[in-house]
This record gives sequence, C-alpha cells and structure tokens, in this order.
Amino acid sequence: MADAPVTLQFDNNALLARLVGDHDRHLRCLEEGLEVEVARRGNRISIRGVPTLTALARTALSTLYQKLASGETIDISTIEAAIRMSRMHETRATPVASAPSPLPPRTDDSMPALRMRHGTIEPRSPGQAAYMEALAKKELVFGIGPAGTGKTYLAVAQAVAMLQAGSVDRIILSRPAVEAGERLGFLPGDMKDKIDPYLRPLYDALHDMLPGEQVMRRMSAGDIEVAPLAFMRGRTLSHAFVILDEAQNTTIAQMKMFLTRLGPGSRMVITGDLTQIDLPDGTTSGLRDAVETLENVKGVTISRFEAADVVRHRLVARIIEAYDAKATVSKGLPRKKGRQENNGTAK
Repeated sequence: MADAPVTLQFDNNALLARLVGDHDRHLRCLEEGLEVEVARRGNRISIRGVPTLTALARTALSTLYQKLASGETIDISTIEAAIRMSRMHETRATPVASAPSPLPPRTDDSMPALRMRHGTIEPRSPGQAAYMEALAKKELVFGIGPAGTGKTYLAVAQAVAMLQAGSVDRIILSRPAVEAGERLGFLPGDMKDKIDPYLRPLYDALHDMLPGEQVMRRMSAGDIEVAPLAFMRGRTLSHAFVILDEAQNTTIAQMKMFLTRLGPGSRMVITGDLTQIDLPDGTTSGLRDAVETLENVKGVTISRFEAADVVRHRLVARIIEAYDAKATVSKGLPRKKGRQENNGTAK
C-alpha cells in the first residue's frame, strides 16, 4: 500500500527542465524503472508508491540533479543507470517525510570513477561498481557475463588510467581469433588485415579513452599492444596491464598458457560470456574451465554480471533474461544468483 507522496523542491528551474526531460520523458522512465508515480508541479516533483521504492526514486532524482548542477549532461541511459545504482542502497533506504526538504547528499561519492578525455567514467550498475573496485585493487580479475555489461570497456579504461599514472609501463590487449563460421585464412589481405577485424572492439575502446594520434603514437612506441592470443605464447608479461577479451573462445590449453604469462608488476583481466561460445562442438571453453579450477584460489577475483547490469538499450537486458529463462527451463536447473565472488584475499 502506497503512503503519502514524497515531495522534492528544486531551486533552479533551468536544471529542473533538463532533469525531467522533453515532455517529462525522464520522469516516465523513472516511473517504469521503479514502479512509482512521479508528477511535476511547478518547481516540485512528487513521488508516490511503496515507501522503499519512493526512497529509491528520491535518491535517483537527487543524484541526477546534482550531476546537472556540476555541469554534466543526462539522457535516458543516465536515468536508467541512476535507477540501477539507487538499488544498491535499497536496504538502507528509509521512508522520507512528505514535506519539502533539502535534497540528500549524493550516495555515489564513494563509487569508483575514472577520468577520461570525454569525461568521467562511473559505474552504471551495482555489478559495474564491484567490478571497477576489483580492477583498481586486484592483480587477477575475471569479468564474466552477457554482452553490454561493460566488461571489456571498463577494463580498458582502468588500463589506460594506470598507464597514464605510470602504474604500468604498457597495455596488452588480446583476443582469440575465433568467430562463428569464419577462419582467418578466408579473409583477404596480409596478416594484419586478417587479424584486425577480430581486434576491432579493443581498438574502439582505446579510441574512446585516448586521442587517435596518442593511440597510434603509443602503439608505435610499444606502450600499447593489440595482438591475437596466439602471439602470447612464450612471453613473460611484466609491468603491464593485460586484458584477454572474448575468453570463452579459448581452449583449456590456451587459457593456461595465457594465465601463466603474468609477470612481476602486472595486472591481468579476463573477460567473456559463457553463453556465446564459438568453439567447435565437444571443445571445453578455457574460460569455463578456468573459473571452475581457480574458484577457490587465493588472490583471484571473479566478477559475475547479470542481465540487470546491461547498460545498452533496455531491451537488451530483457532479451538476455528471456534466453536465460528458456535455457534454465530446458536444463531443468534453478537460476543462478549472485553477482561477484571474491576468493581468498580478494574481498
């Protein structure tokens, strides 16, 4: 049963107009995401619904308004991120008096953040927050989950931040050259031309973090290396931030080879989606085997993402949930829960 509405009052009408969006579309998004009723009257916004959810909506609106006040911009994706992040504080939320009151302080001040050339990269879901904490502190991190959760993007962002800070001497980005229905030999051009399509997502992430000329300069100098997994054999990767993307397409032998490249002063991140394995039938994924093998190894952190952590279009999360539900029914297994597993000292 819904209690009396919670009312927020805003002093800056220009910021308020940007907060609610054209034709109040940001408020409609908030309503759908948190199952509350939100209405604007003049410079006030009222929220009606279950007390716990109205408290979450209040937190989200407060965070968004203060983003605008600090000079940031917001859009629908920002609203959806605020909804996801506000749920991190659901257990601590308490009903708020309906009388107008000052906005509460931002609840995400302690959240990890990375400053890049296009602005600050902040977590947009609870899973991303836990993952970013692990990336900043741990030496070996697995990021496992569906597409659109930011596994690779956030890992590249952390790598660039550490390179710029001088914490590592170089970045090494790698992927297995395995795709559904294609092999390198069928593609035109020389070896670089054959390999580049497989590594394009890593190039794209790099160019989001750094100016194009700096990417090229650092690659020429050897500060940034993008290479297929096959090129890692026999190397010791010291004082480097090493990322293996699409790791679900590694074999057991390839994964063991890659993990044992870790050298002094290095960080290693392995990302992948175990629902999108393109290996030949009967071949066990090296990522699946590694997670099972290293689950209880001290110092290994495994971050698991869920459909709720998808930060692309909202339909992507629903599509993933539908496929997961279908797979669960077909296997007759209970759905897995939990987002992050911290093993040993990785807590």
